[in-house]
Amino acid sequence: MTGRGEDPSAALEPLNGRTCCDGTIDDNKSRMRKRSLKPSDGSHTGNNCNTIINNNLRKQKGSKANTHSIDESCLKKVDELLKIKQKQDEDKAAARLHSLNCKISKGVIMSSERTEAMKYLKFTNGKQQLKPSNVQEHIAVQYPEVVLCIEVYHNVRNWLKIQEFLVLGRQTLTEMRDKIYCMTDQVMQKAGQHDPSGYFLIEDVFYNDMRNPSAIDYSDPIFDWLRNSKDDALRKWECIISGELHQKQKAVVGEATTSHLPQFRRADMQKTRFCDLRFRLGAGYLFCHQGDCKHTFVIRDMRLIHPEDVQNRAAYPIVIFQLKMRMQKCNVCKIFRATKMTVDDKWTPCNPCYFCNDCYYLLHYSENGSLLYSDFSTYDYLHD
Repeated sequence: MTGRGEDPSAALEPLNGRTCCDGTIDDNKSRMRKRSLKPSDGSHTGNNCNTIINNNLRKQKGSKANTHSIDESCLKKVDELLKIKQKQDEDKAAARLHSLNCKISKGVIMSSERTEAMKYLKFTNGKQQLKPSNVQEHIAVQYPEVVLCIEVYHNVRNWLKIQEFLVLGRQTLTEMRDKIYCMTDQVMQKAGQHDPSGYFLIEDVFYNDMRNPSAIDYSDPIFDWLRNSKDDALRKWECIISGELHQKQKAVVGEATTSHLPQFRRADMQKTRFCDLRFRLGAGYLFCHQGDCKHTFVIRDMRLIHPEDVQNRAAYPIVIFQLKMRMQKCNVCKIFRATKMTVDDKWTPCNPCYFCNDCYYLLHYSENGSLLYSDFSTYDYLHD
């Protein structure tokens, strides 16, 4: 409490404040702010403020210059991209599909529903058709035409598919026979014992390839055996159609009904077209060539030709699948493809051993061309 005659402002002095000349109260915090604004070196405050402002102006000018340079580089990149895009549009306009320049006949124009339906008529494997590049002539396909999808299997590993063709119904059997690849043909050609004969066995008909004058009818000994050994032929036929287990059951229990041999016949392969055949889709048939090299082939699919198919008859049969051949490398240099194979070679690291031409002759022949040792067998190697 203060006395009545005392100045009221005296009571505020203990609160860290003092009265200024103009009647304002200057507390400690205000004095600290003023002290902090005073320069420590005794220079004037205004100069310091001007320095700060100038620095800020320089920074602003620098940032504006950087922004301006960035904008220029961005604009240059945008211009380059626009030029590239314009060039691409010009190339697209210049490059036109051949099918767009052709006049489409009215019979080919189909509704959207028919187009969608035709997509499901494609064969199920959907592989890309390999169009042969060496076909120069063009023969128009006759309508209506049928396309067959035929699979050919390996002669030893009979579960392994080696080729698949698209064949036209009006083509002859020899046209597909000439497209079938088998390593046995190459081996026999190198040995000088190539045989042009062969046959397709489809259902109960032997279709023989008799184009070459030196060809022989492979079905002759089969027909002789059917005539001279009917009982043996019937037992084998029953084994084929019913299986070995059924034959054992028949021997124990007996069976009232007996099967009959089909009436086999023969025809010329070069005179028979695929549309003339009687066959079952998915059934296995036989192709025999080079004496005893036998392949199973299956007619997997049959459909009408449509505009998306190759319209050049000369391009068929089209190979739509070809098994990739596995090649052995030389066991010596490990670089080149092997062309020779030795068996029971005493100086080789493995048996059989594969060689390229250079390594084989370097290791087995002297400088004068004489064989160093001969207690081994040598074979030409093509592929596995």
